Amino acid sequence: MHFTKMHGAGNDYVYVDCFRDTPPGELSQLARDVSDRHTGVGADGLILIEPSELADARMRIFNADGSEAGMCGNGLRCVAKYLYDHDIARKSQLTIETGSRCVTVDVEMRDGLVERARVDMGAPILASAEIPTTLPGDPPVNVLLDVDGETYPVTCVSMGNPHCVLFVEAITDELVTGLGPRLEHHVAFPQRANVEFVHVVSVNEIEMRVWERGSGETRACGSGACAAVVAGVLCERLERSVAVHLPGGDLDVEWDASGSVFLAGPAVEVFAGEWP
Repeated sequence: MHFTKMHGAGNDYVYVDCFRDTPPGELSQLARDVSDRHTGVGADGLILIEPSELADARMRIFNADGSEAGMCGNGLRCVAKYLYDHDIARKSQLTIETGSRCVTVDVEMRDGLVERARVDMGAPILASAEIPTTLPGDPPVNVLLDVDGETYPVTCVSMGNPHCVLFVEAITDELVTGLGPRLEHHVAFPQRANVEFVHVVSVNEIEMRVWERGSGETRACGSGACAAVVAGVLCERLERSVAVHLPGGDLDVEWDASGSVFLAGPAVEVFAGEWP
């Protein structure tokens, strides 16, 4: 199997061009094998770029633990780059099928290759039953959540996958790697949750670290950046256009008047190879 390693702001995946190749074996196990950073290629997961009857391509996402995910904003930018750079769909606006809908991605070129992309992530899902979470509110905003006897104010939204956002004065390892997995698996989230720890720098700028469902801490999360900005607007902490600083790089998020959330950032091809 030929693969390409790509990343968006440090959120890295192994990509397989299913227009030209067929992944071997069972996909969940393949994702676990290639994602292992000691014995595999090393990645936050596996993304398949497949033919689609509805769009230029279909994206399927498998987390590092082998579970299948519904959305990945950084992955969408990289899929768009691959489609353009590898002559599958060489146009400035691409459509990519993911989950139950099609997403549009506008690409920016440099020296004939895609350098950045802007994704229309669609409107956030705010109904608690659809996020899904058992917490009260549509959406739950600043709801106190009990975790092993301690309470934390959380705001929950979905960007095609469930997110639990916490605004904190300082983002620490204790929060991200200690509280993060406990929130991911909390009974309030029947499909688990991605967990964002957010420090507000100003109404137009935040710092963030993410504990991702099925992958652990990642250097960036596109849907998480979108969820954090939506949560910040709902909590009256942020305006609708925000620069998001993550360990792997910066992303720009805008929740515009149409209701859609737009995510912009880099897309980088690192190397290609053969597996196994």
